[in-house]
Amino acid sequence: MWEYLYLCLFIFSFIISSISTNLFGKLAKKVGIIDIPSERKIHKRPIPLLGGLGIFCSFFLVITFGIIFVNFNFIPKFIKNYIEGIYSVLPKLLTIIFGGIIVIFFGLIDDAYQLKPIQKLLFQIITATIIFFSGIRITFFIPNIFISYIITTFWLILMMNSFNLLDNMDGLSAGVSFITGVILFIFAIEMRQLFVATILSVFLGSVIGFLFYNFPPAKIFMGESGSSFLGYFLGIISIILTYYKYEESKTFLPIFIPLIVFSVPFFDTISVIIMRIKRGYSIFQADKNHLSHRLILLGMTEKQAILFIYLLTLTTGINALVLRNLNIYGGVEVLVEVVLILTIVATLEFFGRR
Repeated sequence: MWEYLYLCLFIFSFIISSISTNLFGKLAKKVGIIDIPSERKIHKRPIPLLGGLGIFCSFFLVITFGIIFVNFNFIPKFIKNYIEGIYSVLPKLLTIIFGGIIVIFFGLIDDAYQLKPIQKLLFQIITATIIFFSGIRITFFIPNIFISYIITTFWLILMMNSFNLLDNMDGLSAGVSFITGVILFIFAIEMRQLFVATILSVFLGSVIGFLFYNFPPAKIFMGESGSSFLGYFLGIISIILTYYKYEESKTFLPIFIPLIVFSVPFFDTISVIIMRIKRGYSIFQADKNHLSHRLILLGMTEKQAILFIYLLTLTTGINALVLRNLNIYGGVEVLVEVVLILTIVATLEFFGRR
């Protein structure tokens, strides 16, 4: 019966996201929150921002309605058996939503007024701190709360910035978020994490509703608020599914699952930072050296580059689904395989540019 619930929530979220994205696009045009073309950008005409609000609005409304229905006992019979579990995770869910509101807030400020990197980092640290003290944290077998705080904060900041950097071409960040979200959704079902799978179905519907308007040629951009929220939410879900419960596993291999699932965004982030440092630029300075841009320089069209990154994300990320069932030797083989795939891509890029 849970699969029908997931499907209904996905469809419901898709519809609300499609409507809200369209409405926020019109609002962005009226208030002047527009992304203007420049040398470092691909698009040739002004595009409204605030698409991230469409994603979050859908996610927030569906989750809120779900909480209301639970409180009034207006839920299917098969869910009533899990009512105690729902109430036990409700405080963490409310904290995740509250943190999401902060992410959207500072993202909107950045879209409108261009925050300085240190200001953005401060907001991200505040958000990560809230999540940490809600009990969602990474320990890595180290019983030290300070080290756990540093690791958890670093992870969430890395996720938010990676998906922000990935948002450099129409449909890219949203599409990669959807693919990685689907992989985590399958993993949640396998782990019998029913409530996590439920939240993910809402998230996936919200993302695909936005992607309907964002796939090239884009009619709206998600902006800083949207890309940061995608990284924030997926970062938290990856903690809950792996780092938060890994001690129950037979091996330590599941702790590598997020690194594999998000290997392509991390590959893009690391490669861009290295290229900026080598050229003497600030790592915060926007440019056209992302993986998608480099693929276009090799001869691909914009859509081909995006679809290639979609395929690359699926090819590397899907390996994470088998990791928890392998012994140490099989796990090492999977990790090596992912590294080799990305090495092949980097090699082809290097000689293609030459």
